[in-house]
Amino acid sequence: MATQPSFEDSLAKLEEIVEKMESGDLKLEDSLKLFEEGMKLTKDCNQRLTEIEKKVKQLLKTASASSKNASGNQAEGASTRGSKSKDE
Repeated sequence: MATQPSFEDSLAKLEEIVEKMESGDLKLEDSLKLFEEGMKLTKDCNQRLTEIEKKVKQLLKTASASSKNASGNQAEGASTRGSKSKDE
């Protein structure tokens, strides 16, 4: 099973394809082959970006929840300390 190229490698290949197609020096058949390859690379890159976006959102959600819990605990501790000093 072949290893999938990195996102950066796929993007670089896509840029090469665009440059070749923009040159206008290709035969129709070659242009079609490059177009198909470019579409596949675009789909792969978009899927990877979507996966990464989901991971980042989950990490931010987790970090936000942890931050809220930590803030809540600090506020609770401060109000407890404050009420103790009033009672004393």
